Amino acid sequence: MNFKVLALVCYCIVFCYNIFMSVVAYRSKNNPIPENVKDLYDAETYSKWQAYHRENSLVQIVSTVVSFVIYFVLIAFDVLPLFAVSDNPYLSMITVLLFTLTLDSLCEAVFSYIYSMKIDEKYGFNKMTMKTFIADKIKSYIISTALFIALMSVFILIYESLGDWILLLFTGVLVAVLFAVMFLNPFFSKIYNKFTPLEEGELRTKLTALLEKNGYHVREIQVMDASKRTTKSNAYFTGYGRSKTIVLFDTLIETMTPDEIVAVFAHELGHGLHKDVLKNSILSILNMLVLVIMAWLTVKTEAIYPDFGFAGRNYGFALLMVLLVEFPIISPIFSAVVSAVSRRAEYRADAQAVKEGCGNELISALKKLSKDNLAHLSPSKIEVFLTYSHPPISLRIASIEKKMSEQG
Repeated sequence: MNFKVLALVCYCIVFCYNIFMSVVAYRSKNNPIPENVKDLYDAETYSKWQAYHRENSLVQIVSTVVSFVIYFVLIAFDVLPLFAVSDNPYLSMITVLLFTLTLDSLCEAVFSYIYSMKIDEKYGFNKMTMKTFIADKIKSYIISTALFIALMSVFILIYESLGDWILLLFTGVLVAVLFAVMFLNPFFSKIYNKFTPLEEGELRTKLTALLEKNGYHVREIQVMDASKRTTKSNAYFTGYGRSKTIVLFDTLIETMTPDEIVAVFAHELGHGLHKDVLKNSILSILNMLVLVIMAWLTVKTEAIYPDFGFAGRNYGFALLMVLLVEFPIISPIFSAVVSAVSRRAEYRADAQAVKEGCGNELISALKKLSKDNLAHLSPSKIEVFLTYSHPPISLRIASIEKKMSEQG
């Protein structure tokens, strides 16, 4: 068996799937808008949305093609072995990963520039300066590269010391890293954004009362300066257990009433009450276990590497194979399952907002968020089934209205 031919065939299948999904997304701009959200966009705004969606979809297609060509050439013509400059497994892994991560980051930065500094700028979403954009990309590159190299160094250490026990130990390491990242997320966020306490007033009082009514302690309510990057709005909880920090985009405060913001957090409260973060973490752990098994099988199959021009095992290349070829082959199945679980959780969280008496306010908030973010009102069913973590707004509104009528 020639592993290079097999890998390239699989990579072409992954590419065809990605192009198919991009084309489906592009064509979905012509889908009819459901009746219950027809009032969301006027003719001018809908025309603007179609243009915005069309440009983003086309750039996504070009990005997919460019990425495919680059990595196809790297694999087919044995370019990566040129960067395996040492027999030391750690140094050889680092040099291969540094090359691929740097190349990938440069490509991502180019298309991110087009998305943010060109398309979003054109349609009034972008607020970033070039200085902020470059700083963000440098920070992301340093953090992601350091994390990948550190994790692969631990992988090498465990594999070369304990062999097959890596399946348990390295999965444990990844789980620890997952929870560490979740715990440290507020600190990472401060690398990119400024946070200030929400001033005393109606909104703060209502948010605190909502959480305390359901047994949660509000550690802090902070406002994030999202407006320096975008006009889009969002909000979220951070923190473990019953102690929560509320984070509001400053753009959210500018566009929504206090009651609408409370409705958004009544929805988020539903996630907390049903332990959706924990459930998502379990799915992430299963995802990690699959990745570890793939990495273990790839690393231990030494016959793979000569077919790609390597003199021997290279851990950096093994990681690339897992992330570029092996996992993407099965990821549509995994993505469909995770997306279905997530959409169910969203309906359940919406129901909690209705239970808190915030149904109408949540509908109003969802409409504002969708309009301000130029959301897709009628995505294709196959897109929703395979990739959407949230149901389309028309289905969410219908579900909320049904819950309200049942509640009386």
